[in-house]
Amino acid sequence: MLKKSAFPLLLLNMFLANLSMGLVIPIVPELLEMFSASGQAAGYLVACFGLTQFLFSPLAGNLSDRYGRKPMIIIGLILFGLSNLLAALASDLTLLFVSRLIGGVGSAALIPSIIAYIADITTADQRSKSMSWLGASMTSGFIIGPGVGGLLAEWGIKAPFYVSACVGLLAMLCSLWGLPESLSADIRRMRQQVKEKKENVFRQIVLSVRTRYFVLLLIVFAMTFGLTHFEAIFPLFVVQVYGFSTRQIAILLTVCSLIGTLNQLLLTDRITQRFGEKRIIGAMLLLSAVSLVLLLFSGHFYYVMAVTMLFFTFTNILRPTINTLLSKVAGDEQGFVAGMNNAYTSLGMIFGPMLAGILFEVQVNLPYLFGGFVLLVSSILSGSRLRKVLASS
Repeated sequence: MLKKSAFPLLLLNMFLANLSMGLVIPIVPELLEMFSASGQAAGYLVACFGLTQFLFSPLAGNLSDRYGRKPMIIIGLILFGLSNLLAALASDLTLLFVSRLIGGVGSAALIPSIIAYIADITTADQRSKSMSWLGASMTSGFIIGPGVGGLLAEWGIKAPFYVSACVGLLAMLCSLWGLPESLSADIRRMRQQVKEKKENVFRQIVLSVRTRYFVLLLIVFAMTFGLTHFEAIFPLFVVQVYGFSTRQIAILLTVCSLIGTLNQLLLTDRITQRFGEKRIIGAMLLLSAVSLVLLLFSGHFYYVMAVTMLFFTFTNILRPTINTLLSKVAGDEQGFVAGMNNAYTSLGMIFGPMLAGILFEVQVNLPYLFGGFVLLVSSILSGSRLRKVLASS
């Protein structure tokens, strides 16, 4: 087994990648105004990232198994840097879309490879704690990103993109120099020689419909759909409807993400042990739906901050609870379930922002009303359906 000296660098890479994504959130309204683009374009910008992530994740995972984790991590970081550099240089909306598509490919190469790397260098009893640290690095990067992005935007609308590109380059150089390969040369040669035929992701999704845990995968989709409904339109919504500034958006998202993550760490285990995963999933879906609708009631800064903090708290508790229950019912299908979890998350990232952008152009409140409706229906359906899942597991 490799020394765990690689582990801090993996956490740093995940942190920097999510920091780079979070940096640009507060400047979305100004960016779209610069290109005379609509709210619909904002939704498509988020959706196209999810599209390439969805399409390339299976290929990237296969390449990671055959040729090693380190090459895919390096490629992912290079693509992240290139994506942000293109966005910084973009003089029209087309190049901005190209940059997002490249960013999705980078995410597909980077994130699964880091997760697989950690699985390679940890034992089964260490893995849960290691994955928790990895999740914390992802969340903390995204928390700090909007605040830093809002401050950098005062130096120019493109400054967050340039800094993001530099961060990606720095992470790539650190990994190139300090990250050993986790798979031995013998294992890589053996896997390259195996001509195993794997089902494509679309066929796997069809197969997942017949599984006993399909309802949990639908909840993963609904949760991501609702979350991206919120995130894709939030900067535009609070600027156009409530008149918030870039600095206010940065402060709001940073504070709310931080509190939401803290609440997740303090509350998730306690309430899950007391009430069980089934009740927590239903309750968090319902409360997430309510908080989306409550966002429409007032534009007072501290009211919006309180509602956003609650929404982040509910969704942050929901995600690990669903993952835990999926792991429990998966049995010997852990790999397939992990892949489907990622696939349904990516589908939510595609369709959630896309529809949110379209609805925003029809009426500014519709994205949050419809997102709340999807979460509400999911909460109602989860009650009886999850009971059957648990009974059969």
